Amino acid sequence: MSLSNHIFSKETPLKVNMNYQLYLPYDDGINRESKYPLIVFLHGVKKRGEDISLLDNYGLTWIAEGKSDFPFIIVTPQCPTDSNWVEEFHCVKALVDEMIMNYPVDAERVYLTGFSMGGNGTWDFASRAPELFSAVVPISGWFEPGQANLLKDIPIWAFHCVDDDVVRVSGTEDMVRSITKIGGNIKATYYSELGHSHKVMEETYNNQELYTWLLKHKRNEPFGG
Repeated sequence: MSLSNHIFSKETPLKVNMNYQLYLPYDDGINRESKYPLIVFLHGVKKRGEDISLLDNYGLTWIAEGKSDFPFIIVTPQCPTDSNWVEEFHCVKALVDEMIMNYPVDAERVYLTGFSMGGNGTWDFASRAPELFSAVVPISGWFEPGQANLLKDIPIWAFHCVDDDVVRVSGTEDMVRSITKIGGNIKATYYSELGHSHKVMEETYNNQELYTWLLKHKRNEPFGG
């Protein structure tokens, strides 16, 4: 496995530019004929900026580095200082397309997750590009329940702590209620006594059941698969 830092730059209708970390579950010398599922991880507000080292020892990548057999490629983009994930949707989408084109990514297994501001970004990206992601995992996030219909056909597992005093648990509860009401594919796990700390991510990303669940879902599969 290897971890490296990069700058992504490409001319789309608008020029996009973004730092990102890339975790590869294989060494460069290994035959790349195998395809690997991809997880896009969106960080929280305090990791915004132009210093990519802010993402060191943080979030999903940090958990993956501590495992000897983590089977996913992870791309962790860095949101610019004065922006947010909603505003960076097109840049991140272009970055994901680049990953699929240039790395041995299983394009049928592209997953999205994020914490706090990244949880909000996860809900938002899934609503705008449900065809891109095979399943999504918003953590301690929020969204607009009135847009639940946009998320009906994508598998979702949401996580939140009931005593979160930064992003209230209603941010997840309202979405779960709205999507469930229209027959969506969603479930939720609620923690206690973890607040809005990184321990919520640690608890979630150290749960092997999460990865088993993710790998059950492939892009363009019939709903309910």
